[in-house]
Amino acid sequence: MSDDEDVEQFETADSGASTTIPMQAGNVRKGGFMVIKGRPTKVIDVTTSKTGKHGHAKCHFTATDIFTGKKMEELVPSSHNLEVPIVSREDYTLVDLNDEGFLGLMDDSGNVREDLKLPSGHDDAEALARQIQAQWDEGKELVLTVLKSMGEEQVNATKEAPKQD
Repeated sequence: MSDDEDVEQFETADSGASTTIPMQAGNVRKGGFMVIKGRPTKVIDVTTSKTGKHGHAKCHFTATDIFTGKKMEELVPSSHNLEVPIVSREDYTLVDLNDEGFLGLMDDSGNVREDLKLPSGHDDAEALARQIQAQWDEGKELVLTVLKSMGEEQVNATKEAPKQD
């Protein structure tokens, strides 16, 4: 038997960094983030019931998926842990927008990425895509905010770049 057969080979490597952190349900507030049905969501309402004869107070969360806008609900005992997604935002200057909807985005360091498309999938995203396209066609310089969480990325806001003197 050769030595080559005993060696494990890994096709991809992962840093092992988690995409979520645990948090007690009673500590999640309106405007915060949580995972519902495996999706990163932003909490839009929280109600807490009183402790009943069987113990735990319960938190009723109403939230929207940060990428699809879909409304979701979850009922969790306030003392139990739930997952909170790690969400990051980054601003990029729009330097190109091609016919297929791919964006050319430049960060503050001058690095350009061309792997994101105009937002799509629900009404708010479609409206944002139309707004970005219209402003680009008018020749405006735009700064786009990209939201990243749990392995997904999407443009979620736009603003006009400040004028350079």
